[in-house]
Amino acid sequence: MKAFVINKYSKKQSLQRVELSLPDVKENDILVEIHAAGVNLLDSKIKTGEFKLILPYKLPLILGHDVAGIVVKTGKNVKKFKTGDQIYARVSDYRIGTFAQFIAIDEKDAALKPTNLSMEEAASIPLVGLTSWQVLVERAGVKSGQKVFIQAGSGGVGTFAIQLAKHLGAVVATTAGAQSTGLLKNLGADIVIDYKNSDFEKILSDYDAVLNSQDQKTLEKSLRILKPGGKLISISGPPTPVFAKEIRAPWFVKIVLSLLSSSIRKKAKHKNVDYSFLFMKADGEQLSEITKLIESGVIKPIVDKIFPFEKTNDALSYVESGRAKGKVVIKIK
Repeated sequence: MKAFVINKYSKKQSLQRVELSLPDVKENDILVEIHAAGVNLLDSKIKTGEFKLILPYKLPLILGHDVAGIVVKTGKNVKKFKTGDQIYARVSDYRIGTFAQFIAIDEKDAALKPTNLSMEEAASIPLVGLTSWQVLVERAGVKSGQKVFIQAGSGGVGTFAIQLAKHLGAVVATTAGAQSTGLLKNLGADIVIDYKNSDFEKILSDYDAVLNSQDQKTLEKSLRILKPGGKLISISGPPTPVFAKEIRAPWFVKIVLSLLSSSIRKKAKHKNVDYSFLFMKADGEQLSEITKLIESGVIKPIVDKIFPFEKTNDALSYVESGRAKGKVVIKIK
């Protein structure tokens, strides 16, 4: 099969196109012929080595976390899927590799593809959908009437999270460039703040939850718009000792993460705000819940560009540029 790999961590080096044998299929695995793969900033961060402390991958490594495709083989213990099923998934850490023609996935990480989506649309959903679900439903427990601030509304996570928060009954505020206001209002945002000309800290107050995806400065400003007892959930860091424990990190990693997050944790405690870091997990059952929302028309995928497989490096560069409105997808078959 053809695949795009990295041989070493690098900011400048492109992914290498290689020929590899098909992956082994374990007893709980499905072998999927990949039709489309979503591209995420996480792929870029892994490529540059930004996450090597918390995700120590063996190289060479096939990148890619999001997949939509067709089951072509099943392991002997597989019960959820059969050959010919159309599925989508955010594959587990340490089993990534969707920038390829085939991948073996544990069946617990996959769900049947929404019937009303194309393969390319379906591939755009899993990582951003599960991130949004785990922040807003699991971690924040968003309820009707609460106020939620979602940063960078026009990005992949933002466009999904706005729709989900609105479905949960929240008042939703977001930041974006002025040209994205119409799109985000249509998705359900009540307040769209032009980040180039306005300061959200001067406009928003008494919020119940913030989904932080930006830098340290934005994180600290977000603290100040939350009400006492509010929740600040960051998907861009800094990671916390609780997260280090969750991933069973070695002692030295726990110390590093504790030091990295000590300032924001102290400030959050002083404000009586709950700060946590979320690194989303693969979860086929949650993805099945998301499927229901998509098939009922509650959530629509927002796809900016679809690149052919041979242009995988261009797709990654476009995501890195920060210009994408919604998701970027690679069409593999």
